[in-house]
Amino acid sequence: MKTTKLKEMTSELLQKEGLTKIRQDYKYLIELFKEMLISIGEQDLAEGLPIDNFSVKKTTNYSNEKFTQAIGMCFELLNLVEENAATQYRRKSETQFGIKSTKGSWGYTLDKWKTEGINECKIAEKLRTVKVSPVLTAHPTEAKRLTVIDIHRELYLLLVKKENPNWSTSEQSLLKEEITSLMERWWRTGEIYLEKPRLEDERNNLMHYFNNVFPEAVKLTDQRLKDAWKEMEFSPELLEWPEHFPLIQFGSWVGGDRDGHPFVTPEFTASTLRLHRKLVLEMIKKQLIDLAAKLSFSSYQNSISQVFLAELEVKAKLFGSKGKKALDRNPSEPLRQYINLLLVRLNNTIKGNFNLGEKGYFKSSIDLAAELKELRLLLIDLGATQIAKQWLFPIERLVQCFGFYLTKLDIRQNSAYHEKAISQILTASGFTDCNYGSWDEEKRLAFLNEELKSKRPFLVAGVPCGVEADNVLGYLREIKTYVDLYGTEGIGSIIVSMTRSLSDLLVVFLLLREVGLQDSNLPVVPLLETVDDLIAGPEILKGFLNHPIVKKQRENSESFTQEVMLGYSDSNKDGGILTSRWSIYKAEENLTKAAKEFDVKLCFFHGRGGTISRGGGKIHRFLDSMPEGSMSGHIKMTVQGETIANLFANRLTATYNLEMFVAGTARQSMVEEVEVKNEQRYQIMDQIVELTRDTYVSLLEHPNFIEFYTAVTPIDVLEQSKIGSRPVRRTGQRSLEDLRSIPWVFSWNQSRFNITGWFGTGTALVEFQKQHPKDFDQLKQLAKDWPFLKYSLIQIESNLLNSDSEIMNAFADFVKNLEVKKELMGLVLSDYENGLDEIAKIMGTSVELRRISKLDDNKLRNNSLKALHSIQIDYLTKWRALKELNSKESDNYLMELLLLVNALSGGLKGTG
Repeated sequence: MKTTKLKEMTSELLQKEGLTKIRQDYKYLIELFKEMLISIGEQDLAEGLPIDNFSVKKTTNYSNEKFTQAIGMCFELLNLVEENAATQYRRKSETQFGIKSTKGSWGYTLDKWKTEGINECKIAEKLRTVKVSPVLTAHPTEAKRLTVIDIHRELYLLLVKKENPNWSTSEQSLLKEEITSLMERWWRTGEIYLEKPRLEDERNNLMHYFNNVFPEAVKLTDQRLKDAWKEMEFSPELLEWPEHFPLIQFGSWVGGDRDGHPFVTPEFTASTLRLHRKLVLEMIKKQLIDLAAKLSFSSYQNSISQVFLAELEVKAKLFGSKGKKALDRNPSEPLRQYINLLLVRLNNTIKGNFNLGEKGYFKSSIDLAAELKELRLLLIDLGATQIAKQWLFPIERLVQCFGFYLTKLDIRQNSAYHEKAISQILTASGFTDCNYGSWDEEKRLAFLNEELKSKRPFLVAGVPCGVEADNVLGYLREIKTYVDLYGTEGIGSIIVSMTRSLSDLLVVFLLLREVGLQDSNLPVVPLLETVDDLIAGPEILKGFLNHPIVKKQRENSESFTQEVMLGYSDSNKDGGILTSRWSIYKAEENLTKAAKEFDVKLCFFHGRGGTISRGGGKIHRFLDSMPEGSMSGHIKMTVQGETIANLFANRLTATYNLEMFVAGTARQSMVEEVEVKNEQRYQIMDQIVELTRDTYVSLLEHPNFIEFYTAVTPIDVLEQSKIGSRPVRRTGQRSLEDLRSIPWVFSWNQSRFNITGWFGTGTALVEFQKQHPKDFDQLKQLAKDWPFLKYSLIQIESNLLNSDSEIMNAFADFVKNLEVKKELMGLVLSDYENGLDEIAKIMGTSVELRRISKLDDNKLRNNSLKALHSIQIDYLTKWRALKELNSKESDNYLMELLLLVNALSGGLKGTG
């Protein structure tokens, strides 16, 4: 008991040290920023920076534009300081309390299993079945320019460098100069996109992560697992080679996601697939060259088998003069000769030289992996196991995780778009009854089932059909070209967004047939987005798994897994945050149950956004809150917009987040389904969620809601922004249904309402307590014992704490109809206050005692945020008055407002 209390006290002390460090480091950087501004003649602006008590001093001696840029940079400096402080805190914690002290880590996970008495062989077996895939998207939520993101990376590295306590005075001075120079570069670089980023720009940004960050992050995550394994004193031979480790693969939507994105052409998809392949093959080539340099084994010092030497001669002979050169380059060094021959074969693969047949190039990464394993077995046979682990393991692991494709490209399109495409194909084929979109489900299924019995296409290739059909068939033909050359391993899934029926999935098989991909076994995946679709999902899944085409795929596969994507954004927009979370929770349970009827494992693909409203938040908590027994060990998860840089911009942060994802997946996949369902728990949640949805819907269905929404949020500014290459609305119509979920969330965040992250909860909890006082008491216990409820309430509370009633009221003044303003603001503010009060009751203690770090973070930001909001409201008033006149003055205000969007996003640590 004493030990536990002492540990708690020391942990609290570490937390306080962390908060102090944030303030000290932030003050250090602001002082340097101030020095830089003074050096370029911005004395007055420097005086207004948030140093004393972290408050700002806005004067009229400088422009609002400069002030906004300066405060925006201060926010980003604070974000970098907090990221570094979190890394240093984890280091200190593990040094003091051991590797298991970081919640959610490999150390924590293995220690938990060991404490529970789980056998090390069972743990090793479980690790080998885990497969995780972070999928990077370019959703329009990254407000910062790529150039500025690069500057942030450089600055973060200098901040880490500063941690070294042994720098001399002159070295410290040099470091200050580097930081100051970097700040000046940043100041002189425009913060916002003046034009929308091109798709090529977004792709290049992602390539930085796939090429430079993730290979290293995988390596460091593996090392964290090895360290934890050793700490637990488990048998080392159970965790030695790549096949013993969880499989980590990556995915991308840039170049494949065309849902409402007209600029993703078939040609762009083709060039993206080629770029992925080119980059990873070059990466593998470099590592093979490095490996050859390490394996300088002499045949005079090592007893190499004659069989191996004879194989070398045979392989060299196949390659002719190049093979002879590969052997002659390193005489009496057979391991180097072996790698030289692999490089000849790899070069043929890179150049597309297939003249020598399958032995002359690598048809897939599996062939290279087999050759590397042969080299591993030779090293083990020579007694050089440690050499194999040190130098060969990294390239084996690289090939295992990145293949010859670097990242798997998902292809996504909306079901409604497919309907138009099929209608156009039928028209071009001469069908009289060709309006597929108007058919009911029964007629669609009858048509599809009959058509899919045949392998003949509708049309001869090249016959034009219409915009939608030509586009769909165009990119599918590019995929066919790629698959014919390189196989399917570089293609992820064919995702159908807004899947509402079985026919939405089956129609994809018809489109694949049209280009000759009917036997490719490319996975067709439903994306269930709205609350109603999540409810209908299990029946859709049963029909799909039972269809003859999918039945055949299941029978022909040794390890068939069906992917199902779950949408967090539209379900939130549909019914509010608690409705969304609960609908997804129950969908996971019901979909898993449906799949079990067919003895099929599911891979859930979680379409999470960056903000809490769209499924964001800490990865380990997210995973721990899933239903028991719903995690198969296979999982995909989107990483969107600014979240990519937040999670992965810096090496140690990237490693931490990847470890949380992989370890959390393994931990959750060990949790078995409970035999007896807690019906009371479900009844309580169903009642609360019904009340929540009623409140939420009453706001959205209010006759004056659109008028209210467009007045109290800067959605009109966001529609003019250059964030992301994709349009804000799916089809361009000015309706709530057509508005994408991202700008919906982003706009509420900008005016500090954040209602997408909490609205409906407070009113529901008050009403539930009145109607069911005993169950409300039970809710308090559930919040302690049930990770799902605890995680949901903490997230909703975080959103409430990020909201600001003072700013809300200021934006509400834009509503001209005073009756509407009074009625709707009454609803919003009442729910806001009730939400904070009711969650505090359920949690048992006040927010001040529970959320020390969160409140301290808010304190550091609030004064600066309020100063920016004041300017934002002033400029918004002026711009709205002038914008219809199309004057130059209105354009100037718009540019200022876009700069404010960027600065506020940094201060609020997120967009949409």
